[in-house]
Amino acid sequence: MDIHAFWDAVLRQDAAALRGFFLPGAKVRWHCSNECFMAEEYIRANCEYPGEWGGEPERCQQTGDGWITVMRVFLKDGSASFHAVSFFTVENGRIAALDEYWSDDGPPPEWRRRLGLGIPIR
Repeated sequence: MDIHAFWDAVLRQDAAALRGFFLPGAKVRWHCSNECFMAEEYIRANCEYPGEWGGEPERCQQTGDGWITVMRVFLKDGSASFHAVSFFTVENGRIAALDEYWSDDGPPPEWRRRLGLGIPIR
């Protein structure tokens, strides 16, 4: 499976291309919002999400049965930025299961800023 082509289709919100990446019966779990989708529901949620999207891979690692990716995903108008950590289970070159953890990017909470801990990553 071409993981970069998958993320390209996600960012372009290309439903037809995305369908080709999933096995029938594939499930996608968004753990942070406690949602489980069948592949077609995931494609609809992704493709109907408002806005024009960009993104950049921060890490892509092939595993024994799939991929782990870390992506920075953002609205091209600069109004929102997210990080997604995704665990792909691949069978016969297609996604059988996808577990994702999405987080909004933003500053540390005030209580941690008051402690004066850490430094910015970038």
